[in-house]
Amino acid sequence: MTDERIAKRHAEGKKTARERIDALVDDGSFVEFDAQIEDGVITGYATVDGRIIALYSQDFLVKGGSLGEMTGKKIVKVMDFSLKSGVPLIGLNDSGGARIQEGVVALSQYGEIFKRNVRSSGVIPQISVIMGPSAGGAVYSPALTDFVIMVNKTSNMFITGPDVIKAVTGEAVAMEDLGGGLTHSSKTGNSHYLADNEDDALDYVKALLSFLPSNNLDDSPVFQATESMDFSPSDRALDSLVPDNANKPYDMRILVEALLDEADFLEVHALFAPNILVGFGRIEGRSVGIIANQPSQFAGTLDIDASEKAARFVRLCDAFGIPVITLVDVPGFLPGTEQEWDGIIRRGAKLIYAYGEASVPLITVITRKAYGGAYIVMGSKQLGADVNLAWPSAQIAVMGAQGAVNVLHRREIAADPSVAATLIKKYEDELLNPYIAADKGLIDAVIEPHQTRRQITLALRALRNKRVDLPTRKHGNIPL
Repeated sequence: MTDERIAKRHAEGKKTARERIDALVDDGSFVEFDAQIEDGVITGYATVDGRIIALYSQDFLVKGGSLGEMTGKKIVKVMDFSLKSGVPLIGLNDSGGARIQEGVVALSQYGEIFKRNVRSSGVIPQISVIMGPSAGGAVYSPALTDFVIMVNKTSNMFITGPDVIKAVTGEAVAMEDLGGGLTHSSKTGNSHYLADNEDDALDYVKALLSFLPSNNLDDSPVFQATESMDFSPSDRALDSLVPDNANKPYDMRILVEALLDEADFLEVHALFAPNILVGFGRIEGRSVGIIANQPSQFAGTLDIDASEKAARFVRLCDAFGIPVITLVDVPGFLPGTEQEWDGIIRRGAKLIYAYGEASVPLITVITRKAYGGAYIVMGSKQLGADVNLAWPSAQIAVMGAQGAVNVLHRREIAADPSVAATLIKKYEDELLNPYIAADKGLIDAVIEPHQTRRQITLALRALRNKRVDLPTRKHGNIPL
């Protein structure tokens, strides 16, 4: 490996395979497997913040990081090690794909890798960092892992490259537009985080690991609690968060940060489906997952992308024993022929399935709108939530007041339009009032906004030893 080739990598904003390992793991902790076999990948185990992880780092400077028989066997070996040891697996991907000259032997190794990705799913955290090209069969291993992190401008993923696409379809597309980090972070949702550079990507891996257990039988790391139960200024500010005008947007991230220790929210999928927020935080030093409608984006409606984004995150938290806190302000599912024809029924049902099968502590807070089927989908008590709270500003009903009155009193309004305002006010008082839902036991309590962090903290304490007996089955059949 010449200094000139390394210098060229650095000029492109890329590290070498070993430099990436050194940047990720604790100093001097890396123990290498099969060091004598130089075949495009470096494998072994190490510690990150004192916790054991297994990893592989594809070496583009050795045979283009391509996957041949021995490359595959080295990766398979470290994957088996991580699963048997119950430690997270980190893949640093930078590969030219299957080694053409090895033919089907190289391809068969992808099958071995994919099989282990599937068997490890929900057992150990699997994190893929794309730090260069990832094409053809190479993209499917990252797609099977829990998190995919890409580096802006220097990484890409695609099944078929621009040249093949142009030859077959005549369509011209740039590499970055086809499969760059921004495309996969904002359009396809294949990437969960778009890093500014490689150091940023590896820092995000470390942050993710701090919220995750080593395996599905362990607890997530517990940190020192930093907040008291006294009401803070950020708690009090919540009393004025929701505007008086029900159609005026606000930023749900303000509530998210008010709930979490040190307002520390590690967002996942930030650029994809921004009408819903998902990510990790801590309450009393313990990991929680946050799912929240975002009224400042498309009014917080649920569409296909938001439903799938949230469903995936619920299932991830459930697999690794992380409680889920759901913050609801949703006027419904996004209407339109495009959504219907693209499968909103089936794909929206994934979110129902995810909540319905979850056995971790589930706490839901309704801040404003919770209309129709979207109310049920967003962590309702009927789907199994343990504690459901509402603010006085909550509106829980089949639809909003204006729409309901137009449906129920169409003829009266046509005869005398002046009665519309009175009918809307009557509907709001009689059907949208959250105390009505509380009277029927559908909401456990109506609380003042500043009490939210305290009430969630108490609920998490009470649910810490939650146990659920589920029916015996091989597995369910999620609507894919």
